[in-house]
Amino acid sequence: MSVDLAPPRGTSTFQLQFRRFRQNRLAMASVAVLVLIILLCFLGPYAFPFTGEDADFDFISAPAEYTWPHLFGTDDFGRDLLVRVLEGGQVSLTIGFLGALVAGVIGVLYGAAAGYAGGRTDGLMMRLVEILYGFPYVILVILLSLLFGGGNVALFAAIVFTLWLTPAVIVRAQAQSLAQREFVQAARAGGMTGPAIVLQHIVPNCMSTVIVYGSLLVPEVILSESFLSFLGIGIKEPQASWGNLIQTGTSAMETDLRLLLLPGVLLAVVLLCLNFIADGLRDAFDPNDR
Repeated sequence: MSVDLAPPRGTSTFQLQFRRFRQNRLAMASVAVLVLIILLCFLGPYAFPFTGEDADFDFISAPAEYTWPHLFGTDDFGRDLLVRVLEGGQVSLTIGFLGALVAGVIGVLYGAAAGYAGGRTDGLMMRLVEILYGFPYVILVILLSLLFGGGNVALFAAIVFTLWLTPAVIVRAQAQSLAQREFVQAARAGGMTGPAIVLQHIVPNCMSTVIVYGSLLVPEVILSESFLSFLGIGIKEPQASWGNLIQTGTSAMETDLRLLLLPGVLLAVVLLCLNFIADGLRDAFDPNDR
């Protein structure tokens, strides 16, 4: 049975794409769960009379008895586990969304400029991308940590510095095709400058691909932050992130599994939700792909 994918009269393409996305129940459920987790992470800690760095020496390594105020118990330093996990979610989610935004913007502009320029300029720009692709990821993070003196800035710079490469390659391929289209040729003949053509014609016509890939970039950034913090070269104690909380939990998993389960389950649920949302966006923006 054939399906008419053309938008009905009076319906914009964006409205049709949003309608397709809403019909994906798994993606919509993932949006609801993700919004709930974000609200819990950013608003939940305010419901407690202490922060994740405050130690309660009367409840050192308290078990999870689900009673107020330490609902899930405390760690070896008397810090509330639930509050630390929620505050760690603030750090991981902020780095994830902000890092994906910055890396996406850099990659889109770089790839669009390379694809539009073509010729030797395109070749030189893409050789730089290939050289950066060849750097070992962890070694690059260590070098940037030394350059920026460690800390959150070094972590953020390292993640952005490595993850803008893939969107640049994807957008460059589309920009090469768009550069030969009639509307771009007309803009060039009308005297529009190269940067203006890239910003007003090339980038907007790549937005569907950018949105879909951007939704995949967010979990990649979150996973990178968690991985680096797990290795001990990311977020440092006493500040919490899901990565260093999981690292702490793995060292105590034989005696206290909840230290690993709570941040690990939340991280897994967020990554699954983001991937289901990305899958729904891909179906909505490019239904012929399936």
